[in-house]
Amino acid sequence: MSGHLFGNEEVFGGENHSGRPPRPLREAMKRGFFGKCPHCGQGKLFRAFAKTVDHCSVCGEEMSHHRADDLPAYLVITIVGHIVLGAFLSVELLTEWTSWQHLALWIPLTIILSILLLQPVKGAVVGLQWANYMHGFGGKDAMEV
Repeated sequence: MSGHLFGNEEVFGGENHSGRPPRPLREAMKRGFFGKCPHCGQGKLFRAFAKTVDHCSVCGEEMSHHRADDLPAYLVITIVGHIVLGAFLSVELLTEWTSWQHLALWIPLTIILSILLLQPVKGAVVGLQWANYMHGFGGKDAMEV
């Protein structure tokens, strides 16, 4: 497989051959994770808990067409499941807790972690879509393709 070195990453095909300038993937996802516009990093990405703004109030980047859909929820389930299951198994091996003690800890922890991670993960997914010109983030020419 032939590729070329772009920054510190090996890049193959795809967007690099479209003629559009590459967008910073990690930076866009980091900005989205922290609830900022993936384009400028200044404007707010969310107007409500899991509702994105229609456009950035600072740079004007359109956000209403993103398609995060269920991916953030699936990612949160996977992340929280790994954290909680690993912690549960460790506690189970090291202690003699009753079922009620386990329930009192793991159910609230699962709910709290899920709520805390949903918005940042959704922001990172929107940043991923923006950086890769997905779902309308490429402008008019991207919508025609």
